[in-house]
This record gives sequence, C-alpha cells and structure tokens, in this order.
Amino acid sequence: MMNICLMMLLWMYNLVDKHYKKYILKNLSLVRHETQLEYLDSLIGSSDINCVDQLRMNKRTFRVLCELLRADGRQVCMFLHTLAHHVKNRTIRSRFKRSGETISRYFNSVLHGVLRLQDNLLCVPEPVPADCTDDRWRWFKNCLGALDGTYIQVRVLENDKPRYRTRKSDIATNVLGVCSRDLKFIFVFPGWEGSASNSIVLRDAISNPNGLKVPRGCYYLVDEGYSNAEGFLSPYRGTRYHLKERGQRIPSNCEEYFNMKHLCARNVIERCFGLLKVRWTILRSPSFYPLKTQCQIISACCLLHNLIRREMDVDPAECQLDNGTKVDENDRDDDIVNTIEASHEWNEYRNMLAMQMYNEWRQRRGL
Repeated sequence: MMNICLMMLLWMYNLVDKHYKKYILKNLSLVRHETQLEYLDSLIGSSDINCVDQLRMNKRTFRVLCELLRADGRQVCMFLHTLAHHVKNRTIRSRFKRSGETISRYFNSVLHGVLRLQDNLLCVPEPVPADCTDDRWRWFKNCLGALDGTYIQVRVLENDKPRYRTRKSDIATNVLGVCSRDLKFIFVFPGWEGSASNSIVLRDAISNPNGLKVPRGCYYLVDEGYSNAEGFLSPYRGTRYHLKERGQRIPSNCEEYFNMKHLCARNVIERCFGLLKVRWTILRSPSFYPLKTQCQIISACCLLHNLIRREMDVDPAECQLDNGTKVDENDRDDDIVNTIEASHEWNEYRNMLAMQMYNEWRQRRGL
C-alpha cells in the first residue's frame, strides 16, 4: 500500500512539474519580454525628446546605430542608457528583466561593436583651404584642427594609484583628443596615467604605428604646454591671450594678437571635451569596470559623439553646455611628422604669421 501511495505522489509531482515548465515558465518569459518592450518603448517609442533625454540621440540616429552594429535594439538601448546615466548593472537588470551576466555580456558585445566602427565614425581631417572666409580659421591655412589632453577619472588597483594621480589628486587617465573645426573627433588616445604630461602622451601617440598621423605641411593648434614644432603650432609663452579686438583689453603687439586669434580657433577642442562629458555621465566619475574596459568606454563615447553630430541637425548637448555646465625606422613615412622637437623654422613661421595678422588688424582699425 505504501509503495502504491509513493508511486502516486511521484506521478503527481511529475505532472505538476511538467505543467509548470510548459505553461508557468512560458508565461513568465512572456511577461518579462513584454516588460522589456514596454520599457524600451518608454525610452525610444514615445518622442524624440524622451529618446534624447534617455539615450542622448533621437530615434532616427538610434536606428542608424542599430543598423551599423547589426545588433538588437534592446541591447543597444541598455548600452546607451548605461553610458548616458552611469547606472549600475543591477539597475538595468531590474528595468529590462535580464540577469546581471546577460546584461554584462550585452554591454561588452555592443562596446566592441562600436569600437569596430572607428573607420566609419572617426572624422577624416581636412586642412583649412586658402580661400577660407571663417574669421576664426582663415589665418591658419592647412590647419587640420586642434588637440589637447583632458583628465577622465578611472578606478585602478591600489598599487597603481600613485601613477594615475593628477596634480589635483584625482585618480584619472590622461586622454589625448584631436578634433576638427566642426567639433568631431579625429583621434582619441586614452590610457596614459594621470601623472604623465601632455607632451609625453603626444610623443607616444605620433610614434605609435597606429597613432596620430600629421602630413607634412599641415598642423594642429596646441596650447602652450606643447613645443612649437613641425605639425603643432603653439601660442607664445608668457604672452597675454584673453584679449578682444575692441574695447579696453586690445592687443598691444603682434604676439598678443596672434595668441588671441590662436585661442579663438583652438577653443574647439575644449568645447569638444565639454560636450563629451556633458553628454555621457559615465565619464564624469570613475566606474567599476576593469581599466582596459574603462579606456574602451572613453573611445566608444567619442565615436558615438561623432555619430550624433553627423546624423542630428541640432546637437542637444550644445544647449546644455551653453547653459552652464615610436615608429620603426623601416616603417617610417617621410610624408608624416614623427617628432615634436622645437623647430626654428616653425618659430619663424609663427612670427611671420603673427606679424601678418597684426598688421592687417591695425590697417582695418586705421592705426
């Protein structure tokens, strides 16, 4: 009798288990799927305003990105939402009803996909033409853009903190950024320790086989922290530059006038960094990803920045910003600048350019 009862109990248990697996789990999966679609629709399906607020791009740009990545929209949405708001894995897990391991896998998959788009998304530099009429750039013929370094906070091992500590005691990586006149990134080089100077980072960038390439005869505008060398035009050191063409604070000599015009043009890289940090919250504070992943995130944010500026007529981050907030000898190319040593020729070129600028300005003012 006991054996018969036990067999009945086992039969009933198997029957309930089959029913649970066939119907209950299926229904739970459908509920999770519907919840994901509901949340995704709340982010990108209602309006462009909400989509920009949550993902930093409008719906059309989001679709373009998904097509470029050939990825599922939900995965891309999770990735962008993490970058835009620096939310943790558990927050995404509760919103999209996915496991932490799945979300981590999706994040890394989309991250590597974005990095593979660098040939498509990085801006190709174009020199300033001889007939340029833009008052900020017309003096800088053959200029490709501007470059500078910026600090982005990272989380590193305790033993590595002294190397990554900046002058302001932040733990950060020194990121070299190069941008065009229209605020698009041409080259990004993250990973150097915060204690490294900008000039050291630049030396490494131009000596790297896959690094920054500056054709001879062209150049980038740099600040006074860099040498005035072939390919890199810097302002005069120890000379005022926060001046105006009219009013009381006008330039008194050609060096001051040159510095003023140089600053007006070079300011594009400062604005580019500002837009980047306003757009992607994850760049404003250290994250818990490994250091290599943190550097990849920085590069991905720059690539996505270019996509947004390319596809959207108006960059919403600009309004927010305005409102406040070594190559081997055998592989060396003679047509590429591969040193940044101070050059007498470039000092002479700067002096000639400064004098031409200043003389024209004086003639216009009748001085």
